[in-house]
Amino acid sequence: MRYPTKNLLWGRCFCYTYPTRISLWGRFVVKYHSPAGVAAWTDLLRSLKDSAVSELRGSPKLKTVGDKGYWYDHYRVGTETNDRYIGPDSADLRERLARQQDIAEVEKQAERDRARLMRTLRAEGYLMADVGTGQVISAMARAGVFRLGGTLVGTQAFRCYEGELGVRIGYDQAAMTDDIDIASFERLSIALQDQVDSPLGEVFAELKFDPVPALDKGKAWKWRQTDRRTLVEFLTPSFSDEEGLRDLPALGVSAQSLHFLNYLIAEPIQVPLLYRSGVLVQVPRPERYAIHKLIVADRRRGGPDELKSRKDRMQAEFLIEVLGADRPEDLAEAYEAAMEVGPAWRSRIAASLERMAQTKAVLDALPG
Repeated sequence: MRYPTKNLLWGRCFCYTYPTRISLWGRFVVKYHSPAGVAAWTDLLRSLKDSAVSELRGSPKLKTVGDKGYWYDHYRVGTETNDRYIGPDSADLRERLARQQDIAEVEKQAERDRARLMRTLRAEGYLMADVGTGQVISAMARAGVFRLGGTLVGTQAFRCYEGELGVRIGYDQAAMTDDIDIASFERLSIALQDQVDSPLGEVFAELKFDPVPALDKGKAWKWRQTDRRTLVEFLTPSFSDEEGLRDLPALGVSAQSLHFLNYLIAEPIQVPLLYRSGVLVQVPRPERYAIHKLIVADRRRGGPDELKSRKDRMQAEFLIEVLGADRPEDLAEAYEAAMEVGPAWRSRIAASLERMAQTKAVLDALPG
């Protein structure tokens, strides 16, 4: 099917196989997925969110920690009561919990529907996870990593924005990496008072991963697969001048603390990882990912990480171009939030934008 689209530069209409928009500065062509693909991705996300509440063992219970609410599956085993974390309080989750019995009754049919939706997405050319990556991430999802606050970051998260934004991501922008990075807040991990269903050390051992020795004895924050090059790392924000290892009790692992990470993983979103019948994961908001890439690109500039810096700028450029046209208010809010943190952040962003004149122009043109 061919869809009409409009050249935003000259106001003339053309027909393309898929909706297309020339970037503001003509550096690349933004290609959009078809309405059928967008609908399939949206339905898959909705179904995976429903599935997450389909197997409650007891009744939903809301707990308040500080000024935030968290939902738990409250159930009894013998004489003991247990609370299994479901997710943060939101109108969306409350609506699903109200429909929980109805969702549970149709879950088997929903599984078949998700397989059908995945076939549609493959036919539409969406980026699929490779077998190795899909196995590892889906195993972590089953153990509860994303349910308990883990957020997928890096290129694996960037690939998921294809569905979130409805755009086609090219190979050069999302070339596969063997690294799988999971970030989580230390304070959240403590506050949830719940743990993964299976120890991650055992999960990784089944997938032939070995822990990489750390300087701090008895602590493991990254695992390397013995028969592949895949590396899984756990990260957490640093709120001081020191970078070191911190414990994530909910996940049962340690994590390397890094600066600027708190901005990236604030208010994450849920998306499907396109593997088998879909896996519900958590990723940063795309606008925060884009601005964060401007920061880390400058930190990596020069030396052995120069290639990573170039990739950071490429991903930031693409997302800022798309978001500047389709979600300018969201991008403006994320940009303003980063610029208000302090001079160090502004300096990093400015240094990257010195090499990205077109991207800087898009940010400068955002609504104030």
